[in-house]
Amino acid sequence: MIPIPTNRKIYALEILQYTLLISALLYFGKTLFIPLSFAILISFILYPVCKWMENKGISTSISIFLSVFGILVFFGAIAYLLFLQLIEFSNEWQLLRVKLVETGTLWSNYLSDRFNLSSEKQFIFLKNVIDNSGTQAIAFVQNTIYSLSESVFYLIIIPIYSILILYYRRLLVNVLYHIFPSEKKETIREILVETIHAYYNFIKGMLLVYLIVGLLNSIGLALIGIPHPFLFGFIASILTFIPYVGILISSLLPIAISWITFNSIWYPIGVIFVFSMVQLLEAYIIFPFAVGRRLKINTLVIILVITLGGILWGAAGMILFIPFVSIAKLIAERTKELKILEVLLGEGEITKKK
Repeated sequence: MIPIPTNRKIYALEILQYTLLISALLYFGKTLFIPLSFAILISFILYPVCKWMENKGISTSISIFLSVFGILVFFGAIAYLLFLQLIEFSNEWQLLRVKLVETGTLWSNYLSDRFNLSSEKQFIFLKNVIDNSGTQAIAFVQNTIYSLSESVFYLIIIPIYSILILYYRRLLVNVLYHIFPSEKKETIREILVETIHAYYNFIKGMLLVYLIVGLLNSIGLALIGIPHPFLFGFIASILTFIPYVGILISSLLPIAISWITFNSIWYPIGVIFVFSMVQLLEAYIIFPFAVGRRLKINTLVIILVITLGGILWGAAGMILFIPFVSIAKLIAERTKELKILEVLLGEGEITKKK
């Protein structure tokens, strides 16, 4: 048996220790790091816009305000789209309620005829289920309230962080220059420039993902005969930007309309099936392929990072950890000691740097 050199043992142990330390720091500090990470992402995206306006003679403060305001208008439009979906769904609620009552009656009669379960026994069974799930319902409500309060906090603090990062960007860059040796100044500048470029490619990849998901949603809805398939398909695609909640709300209206229009439970089940399959394809095939190719990160790493991000930060981590990996790859390309990391994250080619 060939002995492993001591220095290699120490090196592997250090990597494991740093990995565990960083993971613990990210998990327990997510209340700080999640909005800060979103703010950094937004700042990198808005920096070219701010720079362009500043070159046109507009002051830094006004440039930052206009850029952030544009982002807020964009997210406001998405929120308005969600609100319209809820309004449309509420307009159909009376008819949907009648359908629910009819379906419940049919199932009750079926159980009575098929399994000899009387209405009284069914009522007692439902009552026991509701009583036993009371504690879970309270916990669900508590978690929902916490999530909503957390989301409100993020909506307030992220624009503030973004504005401050853009305003103090020169100060922050100078801090980086002073942290590292002076001979690394050019390398740091290259990493910053390419990071902004990588985030730009990330956004282009995300737009491609939304386009593909919208087309797949629309084709699936058209195949099962749902009215206005392209409208519902692309609304669902756009709202997938809001993890979990977006796709849930966007599916309510086509489910309700299909049930009312065709008077059959199989059409709503078909809508749920189409959206579920497209979501799975988006999460594990379309997103890793479209985004990974643009960032030049292999698909296996993208899937692993999405899973890790979900474990540590939930839905936010599934979005944010991909750009983090692209930054790690940029740093590895310029560090001799991290060449193995460049090979692991990349697509099989090593970037040669002087």
